[in-house]
Amino acid sequence: MKRKPVVFSLIREQSTFMTAIMSVLTFLSVLTLGIALMIGTGAMRMNTAWDLFATIQTNDANDAPKIRDVLNKNKNIIKSSTELSQSQMMNLMSPWVAGGTALEKYLPKMWEVEFKTTADMQTVQTQITPYARFLTHKNALSAPVRAGWYLIAICALVLSVALGSITTCITYIAHNTAMLHKRELEILNQIGASDGFIAHQMQIIVARICTRATIFGFLLALPFLLLVMAAARVARVGLFAMIGLNAFGWMILCILPVFITFFATYITKRTTHRILKNS
Repeated sequence: MKRKPVVFSLIREQSTFMTAIMSVLTFLSVLTLGIALMIGTGAMRMNTAWDLFATIQTNDANDAPKIRDVLNKNKNIIKSSTELSQSQMMNLMSPWVAGGTALEKYLPKMWEVEFKTTADMQTVQTQITPYARFLTHKNALSAPVRAGWYLIAICALVLSVALGSITTCITYIAHNTAMLHKRELEILNQIGASDGFIAHQMQIIVARICTRATIFGFLLALPFLLLVMAAARVARVGLFAMIGLNAFGWMILCILPVFITFFATYITKRTTHRILKNS
C-alpha cells in the first residue's frame, strides 16, 4: 500500500536542528532518569539490606561479659552475632588512626549483630543500652541515603528542564513552520482542509524526526549508564555499592523515548491548533 505524502515538510536546517536538539535532550533525559532510578534502587536496597543490623560498642572491658550474657540469652531472636577481634578493630580503624599496639587499649569492643525482626532488635537494644552503645545500621546510614534522595531530586529537576526545553523547541519550530508555509496553509483552508488535518501533517513530520532523534539519544546514553554502574561496582562503598537497575528500571528507561515522541507530537498538535485559531 502506497503511503500518502505529507502536504509540506520542514526545511533542511530546521530538520537538522530539531534532530540534533531532540537527540541531546533525549540523552539528558535518559541519563538523568537512569541515574535517579539507580540511586533510588540503591537507597531501597540499603534500607532492605541493613534494616535488621546493629553494632554494639563499649569502651569498658568490664561490660563485655554482660553484653555477651545478653546476646546469649537472646540467641533465639538473633540471626547472627560476630564479636570483632582486636586485630579486626585495628584493621577497621587503620585508615583514620595510627599508633600500633599502643592503640589497642583505647579501641572499643564491638559486636556486629543481625536480628530476625525489628521488634527483636528493640528488645535487645533495651537490655544492652545500660552497658554499651547500640547503633542501628539504618540510622548510621541515614545520611548517605538522604543524600541519595537529594540526588534523585536534582535528577528530577534536570529531567523537568529537559522536557521543558522540548516543549519550547517544538513550540518554536511549529510556529516557525506555520509562518514559512503560511501560503500553503491558506490554500488548504480555502479548499476545506480542517485544522485537525493540518495539525496531523505537522505531527507526522515531528514524529518522524523525534523517532530518529530519541533512538539515537537513548543509544548514546546507554554506555554512560553502564559506565556509572561499572564504576559503582568497583567503588563498593556505601550507597554506590548498592546502585543498579532492575527490570522495572530498564522498562521505564525504554518507555521514556516513546513518551518523549508522543509528548512532542502532542505539543505540536496543540501549538498548531493555537496558531491556526489566531491566524
